[in-house]
Parts: sequence; C-alpha cells; structure tokens
Amino acid sequence: MPERDLYEILGIARTATLDEIKKAYRQKARSLHPDTNPDDPAAEAEFKEVSVAYEILSDPERRSQYDQFGLRGVMGGQPGGPEWQQFGDVGLGDLFEAFFGAMGGMGRRGPTGPIAGPDAEVTLALTLAEAAFGAQKDLEVRLPVACEACDATGAAPGTTAATCDACNGVGEVRRVRQSILGQVMTSTPCQRCQGTGAIITAPCAECHGEGRTSESRSLRVDVPAGVEDGSTMRLTGRGPAGFRGGPNGTLYVHLGVEDDARFERHGDDLHTVVGISPAQAALGTTVTAPTLEGDESIEVARGTQPGQVVRLRNRGVTHLRGRGRGDLHVHLRVDIPDDLDEESDRLLRELAEHRGEAVTEPHAGLFSRLRSRR
Repeated sequence: MPERDLYEILGIARTATLDEIKKAYRQKARSLHPDTNPDDPAAEAEFKEVSVAYEILSDPERRSQYDQFGLRGVMGGQPGGPEWQQFGDVGLGDLFEAFFGAMGGMGRRGPTGPIAGPDAEVTLALTLAEAAFGAQKDLEVRLPVACEACDATGAAPGTTAATCDACNGVGEVRRVRQSILGQVMTSTPCQRCQGTGAIITAPCAECHGEGRTSESRSLRVDVPAGVEDGSTMRLTGRGPAGFRGGPNGTLYVHLGVEDDARFERHGDDLHTVVGISPAQAALGTTVTAPTLEGDESIEVARGTQPGQVVRLRNRGVTHLRGRGRGDLHVHLRVDIPDDLDEESDRLLRELAEHRGEAVTEPHAGLFSRLRSRR
C-alpha cells in the first residue's frame, strides 16, 4: 500500500513555511485529539498521522530527508544501507511509536501501585447570606471508604497478598521492541494485578478484595465568603477511597445559591427596592431598608425622584479574592395611591390648584356615591 504524503496529511503545499506548518497542525490536532473524540479509532489513527507529519516537516533536517527519500529517509543512514534493509517497509505507525512511545492510550501510562479513587460530584445549597459571608456546612454523602475489616488491603484478616507473578510486583509490564530509531521500551499497567503488583488469594469478606466499602458519612465543608451560584469547590483527597489502599479521589462540590426575594445580586453588589409615598418623596423622610445583617434606616432626601438610588457602601457581598465587600444599592420606588378617600382627593386637588397644575375633574356623584355606601 503506497505511503500517504505528509504534506497532503496536513493539507499544505510542499513550499509551506514553518508558520504555515504549525498553523495547519494546530487546527487538525485540535479537532482530531483523542480527548475530543473518545473511542473513535479512525480519529485516533488520523491524529497519529498528523502528529508524525508535523514532527517530520517541522524539523528542517528531517523535512529535507523526507523530501528526498520519503518516510524511510527520516531513519538516517544511507539509502540501501544495512539499517534500511533491517527494517524493511516503514509505516506511519512505526514512526509514531518511535517518536512518541507506546501507541496504547496515546502514550499515556497509568501509575503503578495502589489505584487512586475516582472523582465524585455533589451539590450544596446556600442562602445568599451564607454565600456572602461564608459558612461551614455539613454534607451527607455516600462514598467508597477504606475497608476497616482488612485495613484497606483487600485481603482477609490473617492473610496477605501474594506478589504478582506476571509483573514480579512492579505493577507494570515492560516490553522492548526494535524500531526504526533503535530499541524502544514501552510500559503498560499489569492486567493481572490491575497495576497494584499484588494478587489477593483470600479476599476480604467485607469488601470482596477491593479494600473499600460504601458508607454514608457527614462531611463538613468550609465555604469561603463571596462564592457565586454555579461555582465549584475542589476538595482534593476527600473523594472516594482508592482501590486497595490507593489515595482518595477528588470531591467536586457544586454550589447553588438560593434566591432571596429582597435582593438581586450583580457581582458583589446587591440591589433592593424600597417604596415611598409621593409626600415622602417630595418632603423627605426616613425609611427602613433590608440588608444582609438586618434592617437599616436610610435618609430619603427632599425632592427624591422615582428610581433614585441610595448607595450603602460595604453592605454587599464579601469579595472572594481580596478585602472588603460590595455595596448595597437601594432603589427608591414612588408608589402612587389608587384608592384615595374623599379627604385625600380633596387635599390633592387643593395642592394641584395651588401649584397651578391641571388635573382631571372627578366623575359626577363619585363621592356622593361613596358617602351613600357608608
């Protein structure tokens, strides 16, 4: 089968500059990366081809060798020499292993020894005040924990684990293979002992050899002041227990801040609305406004207009990173009465007349009808 042209793989001309090669590689690698295309063998194979093409064409010396002799030219040595005859036909897969290591898992190798626990996620509800000032909260979570019966070893009490005969207790299997650039050593986790280096011959009856059991426990979480709705806390080492004594995983706590009918939050500032009457707006007054610490009296200036804002500094949410707090903005709403009694109507009409303001005349018999109903 004829080898694929590296320039064609990257989608560039043979005269492409180094910047053009880098740009083409970044675009293709981003869309083909295994993390973007999990469990897609075709995308993984194409990603390997793109990686090899970039590795060769971005190196001036390798590119020159490739332009003259093709893939076999990047091996070094003279065409037709013994190193060429030793390896025979060269493929992109061989080059990928030579450049980047083992092909399994795209070169990523799991750690040997005890296997760390997986990550877990929980949600935690907070009031606005708890989010603003921080809080200690207790969470009831059910997670794998270290087995107490076997002390997390997985072996029944009175017994011990045996050394794995497949990896000799190392936890990984190493293989040496010949590549076009010489000998290459690859390592993979041992499948027989699952990378632990030990075999359980008599499993613990409580955990069935895993070294962990599931339990419901209360977990205390320190929520910092200033967190927002939808933010996440990362608690390293407080997640599920690992396999046979492995380290705990990470617990991610997703925070949900409950709505407070009194306030709207914008960043670290809070906004609230307080209603006043037209007379209070015109003449000034003192009203009570809600704050996170309780009600507080504020002065309303004479001649206050609808929608005017009184700013209370440092009455908002604590800054998550830094000192101080946001502000509380009190929006003043002038409430116009729509249920005037006869006396109030008369007084307002006298005021309008005094100020020379035109108002709608009352409907005939309006207040006589009101009086007749009393």
